[in-house]
Amino acid sequence: MRSLAAGHGSQDTASMPKQVTDIKQFLEIARRKDARAAHVKRTLTKTGSTQTKFKVRCARYLYTLVVDDKEKAEKLKQSLPPGLNVKDVGVKGKATRK
Repeated sequence: MRSLAAGHGSQDTASMPKQVTDIKQFLEIARRKDARAAHVKRTLTKTGSTQTKFKVRCARYLYTLVVDDKEKAEKLKQSLPPGLNVKDVGVKGKATRK
């Protein structure tokens, strides 16, 4: 008999997020029935470019797609399903000192 407390249980992996690298696969996930909400987060990198993260909450996993191109990110945001609750988090970056 195995113990679930030893780290072999299925709950350890069920709460982990999944990163998706293909845009088409991410859109298929966003169109699923169990997709509840999407978050769009823009961050400034150290080099000054903008990185956009798309996060879709489904029943089991939180799926994340990272896009570095600003135009692709805008197209992807427009192509998200209209029934999906999309929340725009905005631009996060370094705080300027006074």
